[in-house]
Amino acid sequence: MQFACCASTLDEGRGPLRYWRRHRHRRVPEASTLRALAGIGFRSVDVVPSMLESAAAIETLRSLGLGVTGMAISAEAPEGASFGPLNPPSSGHFETAMAHAAEVGAGWVYLIPPQDRQALRRFAECAGELAERGLALGLKVCLEHFPATALPSVQSTLGFIRDVDHPNLHLLFDLGHAQISGEDPALVLPLVGDRLAYVHLNDNDARRDLHLGLTDGMQTMESLAGFFRVLDGLGYQGPLSLELNRALRNPLDAIRRSRKIVRQLADVS
Repeated sequence: MQFACCASTLDEGRGPLRYWRRHRHRRVPEASTLRALAGIGFRSVDVVPSMLESAAAIETLRSLGLGVTGMAISAEAPEGASFGPLNPPSSGHFETAMAHAAEVGAGWVYLIPPQDRQALRRFAECAGELAERGLALGLKVCLEHFPATALPSVQSTLGFIRDVDHPNLHLLFDLGHAQISGEDPALVLPLVGDRLAYVHLNDNDARRDLHLGLTDGMQTMESLAGFFRVLDGLGYQGPLSLELNRALRNPLDAIRRSRKIVRQLADVS
């Protein structure tokens, strides 16, 4: 399985300047983030649409031998962009994000549901159009089950995917989100079948979407070992991606420790 890390986890950098950057919505230079992740040992990154837009960032990515696994196309979207069919402002954002994902070599893109259940019918049109566009660009399009949205669980999201009925609409399984919805991977993942295309790894207290490092919340080495056995039993060969909170006290350390755990328990590259 290909193992990546969400680069946005480190976009505030380290030290006291982190708080200044957070309030000013500033990022550290992308080259610094990429070098930090490559230094830990990652060979692939997971990005948001505004990343890797400069020639300097692309050159750094290539010089480090990093690949791009996935892109969170809902990130940075105009308000309401993920709620309906592809017309402005949603059309421009998603078209640009997906084209950029293809340009930087990503194989997967993913989005989150709307908060309002009344928007699901319009969102289904959006998801179907994105899935079709993904086919043309060579991208697998994934929908992430997400707490406090219209599709908060694996099972509700899987039902929505089946209703849309497009062969290029898949499920992104988020381990931390499943903890919040109280769903056992051993029970729900076999129901997903070949619709499982992406996995996010993070931990929490089963109530709040904290995106902690692995085993920093309710997880144990034993529960994680069981989760990876489930993936192995399903023959899953898609990406695994660490998605941790940029506001953690020491996100670089959390990434480093989490990577060590995954490499100890799973067959990843």
